[in-house]
Amino acid sequence: MAVQLRLAALADEAQLRLLMDKSIRALLKPYLGDAGVEASFEIMGLDTQLISDGTYFIAQIDGQVVGSGGWSRRSTLFGGDHSAGRNAALLNPATDAARVRAMYTDPNFARRGIGRAILNACEAAARVEGFMRAELVATLAGEPLYAACGYAPLEQMTSVTSKGIAIPLLRMGKRL
Repeated sequence: MAVQLRLAALADEAQLRLLMDKSIRALLKPYLGDAGVEASFEIMGLDTQLISDGTYFIAQIDGQVVGSGGWSRRSTLFGGDHSAGRNAALLNPATDAARVRAMYTDPNFARRGIGRAILNACEAAARVEGFMRAELVATLAGEPLYAACGYAPLEQMTSVTSKGIAIPLLRMGKRL
């Protein structure tokens, strides 16, 4: 099973949205239940700024999209195009941490190294641009991967959706 990574293009948007929907519905359900999964779409999803910035990767096996994820030199910690509180301000690599963002894996390929491959590519690209640290916001489903890859908890967070459903999150960080 050879995982191939490439940068995403805006033409990939429909495939990425399908992957994200499938990933969120299957991988978060054991942690959030049906109502929490549905509410989580309010704070998760595709951020096309990452694609435009050339920092969003697609993982493929035999031409099939099996994962995606990226990193950012911008202030926004998490969320999609539709999420509130976005901030496109550029970060300073000398003082700020790069943001690892929008990591999704096809549930049929979970726990096979897809997320780790994408995360490694994100970290390498951020290092090339001078970042010495990376931060991310993990879901309960993603936390074990990030911890296994050296990310440490920085802050427990909760995002409360417009329907009043609390989505637990964990801000994590790592020295690159």
